[in-house]
Amino acid sequence: MTSQTTLTEQGRQPEEPGGQGAGDGLQAGLKNRHLSMIAIGGVIGAGLFVGSGAGIAAAGPAILVSYALVGMMVVFVMRMLGEMAAARPSSGSFSAYADQALGRWAGFSIGWLYWFFWVVVLAVEATAGATILEGWVPAVPQWAWALIVMVVLTATNLVSVGSYGEFEFWFAGIKVVAIGAFVVVGLLAVFGVLPGSDNPGAGLAHLTDSGGFFPEGPGAILTGILMVVFSFMGSEIVTLAAGESSNPQRAVSRATNSVIWRIAVFYLGSIFVVLTLLPWNDASIVKDGSYVAALNSVGIPHAGQVMNVIVLTAVLSCLNSGLYTASRMAFSLGRRGDAPRAFARVSKRGVPQAAILSSVVFGFVAVFFNYQWPDTVFQFLLNSSGAVALFVWLVICFTQLRMRGIILREQPEKLVVRMWLFPYLTWATIAMISFVLVYMLTDDAGREQVLLSLLVAALVVAVSLVREALGKKAGAASAE
Repeated sequence: MTSQTTLTEQGRQPEEPGGQGAGDGLQAGLKNRHLSMIAIGGVIGAGLFVGSGAGIAAAGPAILVSYALVGMMVVFVMRMLGEMAAARPSSGSFSAYADQALGRWAGFSIGWLYWFFWVVVLAVEATAGATILEGWVPAVPQWAWALIVMVVLTATNLVSVGSYGEFEFWFAGIKVVAIGAFVVVGLLAVFGVLPGSDNPGAGLAHLTDSGGFFPEGPGAILTGILMVVFSFMGSEIVTLAAGESSNPQRAVSRATNSVIWRIAVFYLGSIFVVLTLLPWNDASIVKDGSYVAALNSVGIPHAGQVMNVIVLTAVLSCLNSGLYTASRMAFSLGRRGDAPRAFARVSKRGVPQAAILSSVVFGFVAVFFNYQWPDTVFQFLLNSSGAVALFVWLVICFTQLRMRGIILREQPEKLVVRMWLFPYLTWATIAMISFVLVYMLTDDAGREQVLLSLLVAALVVAVSLVREALGKKAGAASAE
């Protein structure tokens, strides 16, 4: 293993491609079926099940345009990331590529911001899962359920990467089957061929019969974008996981090629079904949740409990992947000398135990803040990480602009996945993401997220620049 060998002049080791024998010590324990399901399920977060009702209420049927625009943006970002990950699979993914293409400050900053984002997500998802479980077993307090969920998934990640992959395979599988079944049942009801359906009003007319397709005006599309953009976060996880597979290039190529139909079916397809089964302004969409309301409208018994099981699965999946993602980013930062060196050590099973446990500790601290100071400290954590997803996507775009030339110069044969219409579509994506960030400043809730996220990002960048300056000074002093 080279993770403990000679470092470069500034005290770091270059990030190497992951996978067995790559030299980073991680175990190539993820099978093709694991990666396929991680790729499919990674784009389906609990936000799709829980938050879509608010988006429909805000924009009406036009929310479909919001989902389509954000989905297109994610497809482009994933294509760019896929180009780099297929050529240079790495446990640090876009952070390692930013390090190589933009400079150490970029890799350090986006790596720690991404880690921070997922640590906060751990607290959010643990609390959401605990709320559902407490409803089923009220004798166990909510904080205890959050603790149990975190401990179980921590143990899963500590055993081996294969155990993480196996859990995620089944978690993601349940989500995929559930949404697939929902779309099929919904379409049968829409076209009047579902046996026993008691929703004779279902049909395409619902897209325009309650104030038209843009009942809140075309501007509501932008409001919808702000409400749905964060439910897409997680698509990039497969590029981190690919580094621990036996054939990273194949896994990344398949994942990026399939992202279009995944977004079309799971996001656009399922929201389309909701909007054709019920009028967009039906009160039950917000009260019960869009999916529960749609299932109730066609007479599916116990729809609420069925959806609770599915949402709990989505929450556990997000927790599982969030812990995996945070730990692998910490591992990569440790290998590059941008985090404690202990983060780069792996167990005999090829698992970065220190990186996992450190991420869990901060996750537990965030959970504590959520229960102790939910409206102050934890709200600050939420808002200060709220726009990180968009920052990550922006960095991926700028990194790909530089990495294309580096790959063509050093390893042209590795450029098996290519961004379409380069560089024009890359610049167009940068413009789209920048527009969303600027538009967020006009929204009360979005403004606070952008400004606090920018503040945290500025602090992290300042730390990275100071570290780099001190490293160069120390290097110059030792050379004298």
